[in-house]
Amino acid sequence: MKKSRQPFFTPWRIAILACLVLIIAGLGTFLLLDGKNIAVLNPRGIVADKEKDLIIFTVLLGSVVVVPVFIMLFAFAWKYREGNTKAAKYTPEADGNRVIEVIWWGIPLIIIGVLSVVTWTSTHDLDPYKALESDKEAVSIQVVALQWKWLFMYPEQGIATVNEVRFPEDTPVNFTITADAPMSAFWIPNLGTQTYAMNGMSSQLSLQAHETGEYRGSNTNINGEGYSEMDFKAISTTRQEFDLWTKAVAGSDKHLDWTTYEQLARPSKDQPVVYYMLHQPKLYDMIRGKYMDMNSASSSKDSSGTMNHEGMH
Repeated sequence: MKKSRQPFFTPWRIAILACLVLIIAGLGTFLLLDGKNIAVLNPRGIVADKEKDLIIFTVLLGSVVVVPVFIMLFAFAWKYREGNTKAAKYTPEADGNRVIEVIWWGIPLIIIGVLSVVTWTSTHDLDPYKALESDKEAVSIQVVALQWKWLFMYPEQGIATVNEVRFPEDTPVNFTITADAPMSAFWIPNLGTQTYAMNGMSSQLSLQAHETGEYRGSNTNINGEGYSEMDFKAISTTRQEFDLWTKAVAGSDKHLDWTTYEQLARPSKDQPVVYYMLHQPKLYDMIRGKYMDMNSASSSKDSSGTMNHEGMH
C-alpha cells in the first residue's frame, strides 16, 4: 500500500513562512530607506518629536491586529482549500464559543480604547493654537500664502521675506497664517504640524526647532498650476545670527507697502528669495481685511434682500 502523502504546507510551516516574508519585507524596506531623509521620521523640533512617537506607536498597535490577520488569512485559505477534506474538520460546536467570542471582540475593543485615550491626549497636547512653554520670548511671524509663493512678515522686527523664513533655535515661533490665493497648507515636516491657510481667516501654529539647520517647507494642498513648486526655506539659526540677519534685512532698500504687495501678489512661479523692510506694519490685517469686507458686504446685501422681500409681503 502507498503511504498517504503529507501536505507540505502545514500550519506551522505557513506561520514560519509568513514570519520570513515579514522579516524580508522589513529588511528590504530598511535597505531602501537607509540614508533617505524622510522628514516626518527625522524630527528637528519639539512638536515633530511628539508626532513621530505617535506615528510609531499607532503603527505598532495596529500591527497587533494586522499581522495576525494576514497570517490567519493565508493559513485558513490553504487549510480550507478545495479538495483538502481531511484538514477541513467540521466543528459546529465552535459556534457561540465564549473564549473565541471574547478574543475577537475583546482585543479590538481594547485597541480602540487605547487609541481613544491616545487621540484625546495627543489632540490637546499637539493643539497648534497651544503656545509652547519656554523661558525664551517667542518670535511672531505672519504668513501669507500667495500664488505660488509664501510671504513672511516679522512685525516686531519690521521686515518681510519671500520664500524664506528664519528663526532662532530653542525659541518658540508663533505663526499667524492666512492666504490671499486659493487655499494652501503650510507645513515644515521636520518641525511638525500642517496648518491650512485660507482667505479671510487666521490660523495659529506654534513650532520650535531644537537645533540649527535648513529645512524644507511646502504647500501640501493642490491649489493650481504652481502648486508643486510652492516651496520655501525654513532656516533655524543661533539667536545672535538671527539678530544680525534681521538688522541687515531692516536696512534693505526694498520697502514692502500696499503697492509693492499688490505687484508681489500676482501669480508667479519659481519666485526667488526676496528681503524687504516692512513699510506698513498692519499689512497682514489689510490683506485679511480684503475678504472680511467682502463677507460683510455680502451679508449686508443678503440682509437687505431679505428685508425688501419681507416688506413686499
